[in-house]
Amino acid sequence: MGPHPAVAAIRLAVRRVLHDILNEQIPPHPAPPAPHDRPDPRAAQLPGQPPHGVPAPGRTPRTVPRAHHGAPAPQGPENPPAPHERPPAPLVLVACSGGADSMALASALAFEAPRLGIRAGGITVDHRLQDGSGRRADEVAQRLRELGLDPVEAIAVTVGRDGGPEAAARDARYAALDAAAERHGAHAVLLGHTRDDQAETVLLGLARGSGIRSLSGMAAVSGAGGRYRRPFLHIDRQTARTACMVQSLPVWDDPHNTDPAYTRSRLRHEGLPALEKALGKGVVGALARTAQLSRDDADALDAWASHAETAVRDDAGRLECAKLHELPPAVRRRILRRAAIEAGAPAGSLFARHIEEVDRLITGWRGQGAINLPGRVVAQRQGGRLVIRQG
Repeated sequence: MGPHPAVAAIRLAVRRVLHDILNEQIPPHPAPPAPHDRPDPRAAQLPGQPPHGVPAPGRTPRTVPRAHHGAPAPQGPENPPAPHERPPAPLVLVACSGGADSMALASALAFEAPRLGIRAGGITVDHRLQDGSGRRADEVAQRLRELGLDPVEAIAVTVGRDGGPEAAARDARYAALDAAAERHGAHAVLLGHTRDDQAETVLLGLARGSGIRSLSGMAAVSGAGGRYRRPFLHIDRQTARTACMVQSLPVWDDPHNTDPAYTRSRLRHEGLPALEKALGKGVVGALARTAQLSRDDADALDAWASHAETAVRDDAGRLECAKLHELPPAVRRRILRRAAIEAGAPAGSLFARHIEEVDRLITGWRGQGAINLPGRVVAQRQGGRLVIRQG
């Protein structure tokens, strides 16, 4: 009898990601030349030289000894050297809070990684926002070791205040995960975000009015060099919890996840249930599909904007307003946002309303003055050019 369907689902999701990682580790081998592409040794024969295969006058042809049974054959064109050894087994870490989603992910990684020749470790982050958080982090680390993961670390962080408590905790957590991945030389870090998390992220983006990129939710692969992988974006939260239950994995439910002081918690326990009651049970899946469709569109528009940006700059690199005006708004505003960030505006503080004001310097020019942007960046129109720089 095979594993429980929930366990099979999480293992398959992790196996697919690990196969992707292995494929990234294997360098591509050039295809052998086609017969008609192989050089003819006679073609390079110089005048006065004997035909190929005929010894020069006064020279005795050198014979190649045959390899004795069990002895290696001499290396040469007919006996090339052995290929280089495969690269060392990659290390994959799992970020585990001790909750059902990340414990299910850790268990699936511990099961699948050894079967594919991959090393697997775990990281748990102590945000130090609750009494006894250090003890719980140590307990989670011990559970990861009992699953067979190695290396395992419990990392304590200091959570700042910028952007609110949820954003500050997220920033501190990712900084710790980045540092751990660098320290251990990890190829990837697995995150346990589920389809339900994706649906919540889409709704939060919709409420902020941040545009299609915000509606695209979380990417399956993100971070520098594709460090972060999210295998569970197509798996619902209940499947992960069921997988923990049937494997008798202890889980810890963070009280912050039910605290109405946090926006995501209110959305999870009040907003989404209300939507499902009004629209039906398919809301979560529909929102997750919306995220993927939005991501595809946003990626295409980003690529268009990147290609168009060189065409709207003059020889000095300044943005030409007339050429910008000819672009579709979605493409033009991407160029403006990128220019503002390059000038020093923090991406997390640069909102759609800021870019709309800068866009009016292109589309609704009536002699208005400079636009102040976050990070002390100023945008203004000068002689048909848009200048964005530090104020």
